[in-house]
Amino acid sequence: MAPILETARAGTMTKAIRRTAAQEGVDPKVLLICITEGSAVIMHRGDHYVGIGKGLRTKVNVNIGTSSSRISLQEEVEKVLVAERYGADTITDLSMGGDLPMIRNTLFGATSMPVTTVPIYEAAARFGIEKMTDEDILTIIREQAAAGVSSMVLHAIDTRMLAFLKREKRVAGVVSKGGTITAVYMHLHACENPFIKRFDDILAIFRKYDIVLSLGNTARSGGIHDGRDKAQVEEMRINGELARFARARGVQVIIEGAGGHVRYDRIAPLIRHYKKSLPFPLFVAGPLPTDIALGYDHVAGCAGASAASAAGADYLCYLTPAEHLGLPGPEQVKEGLIAFRIAAHIGDIVKYGRDAADREMSLSRAALDREKQFALAMDETRARQLAGDSGDCSMCGDYCALRLMKGITENTYLKE
Repeated sequence: MAPILETARAGTMTKAIRRTAAQEGVDPKVLLICITEGSAVIMHRGDHYVGIGKGLRTKVNVNIGTSSSRISLQEEVEKVLVAERYGADTITDLSMGGDLPMIRNTLFGATSMPVTTVPIYEAAARFGIEKMTDEDILTIIREQAAAGVSSMVLHAIDTRMLAFLKREKRVAGVVSKGGTITAVYMHLHACENPFIKRFDDILAIFRKYDIVLSLGNTARSGGIHDGRDKAQVEEMRINGELARFARARGVQVIIEGAGGHVRYDRIAPLIRHYKKSLPFPLFVAGPLPTDIALGYDHVAGCAGASAASAAGADYLCYLTPAEHLGLPGPEQVKEGLIAFRIAAHIGDIVKYGRDAADREMSLSRAALDREKQFALAMDETRARQLAGDSGDCSMCGDYCALRLMKGITENTYLKE
């Protein structure tokens, strides 16, 4: 099958375009143009298509994966099932502990959703940062591509950006694990970034397997006191150049930016700056508008992500209550996903006026139709649990505002 970008440029209305347009409720001809221009991409695994970008519903990614200190394949599979059950659009496997190819293949068998990876994670885990080579990293990329990975994250930090990061006195330093591993590799081996150095070889692999390139956000802030700096400006420039080069080679591209910890009043201007400067879909991790929500970072993240989505972010990476504390379990995955689906929906109301479901919920509340409200909820089970066994809402009891006012408007009160 020819790559999606190649067929779009040829003006061919493929199954990928038609199905994605139907899922999104958009004109397939408009989607084809957006794919051609680079403002939208289609990520896929087999016949499972996810459109990301201009005019399309804001998507939510769920991170899962083992660590070097916690390895439970059963739990990771459960996280995948929870993510699919509660409406995730994509999965990113960040596993760094255990038999990584076996883990990935098992996760592939548990879902049809597109799966993203960060190849430098597996390279570091399998070979060690000190011992691995450029060829080892290319080997990982080839293996993951052949296994069916839909998208890969590459961190394009260069020596100039690294110099900025060394000089700048950030409060919270650098928090990108993939970017830091890449930087340490460059430092230990006294070399340039292998992803930039071998970019042509990597793009040939991506084009062969129709993999979406996601250019990582190494320079994102780790605390709200770390504002936009020279490293972030440099990363945006590098990612833009690489994105244009990749598209010229027939590879679809997503830009990661404006993520991490960003003070609330800076989120929308930063997102708009990215969207004005670069036409590509914007993937945002978080952002967190406060640093003190420990244990509730999914709630803080929902606030930041809703602002980001409303301002134009196309793709959100969720946070869980366990952020900054440890590896999340299945319940934390669910809580984080629901929070970020809410954020995505809030953004879509602002961007596209997608509020039909909200109107239905309002009508159901006005009609005191509890069953319809449950059916419309993102998490029907939780809604029913919180409602309890009573047939009516126990908040107001006999003094329900809706019921009392209805008596006035419908003139059903009897006067003595």
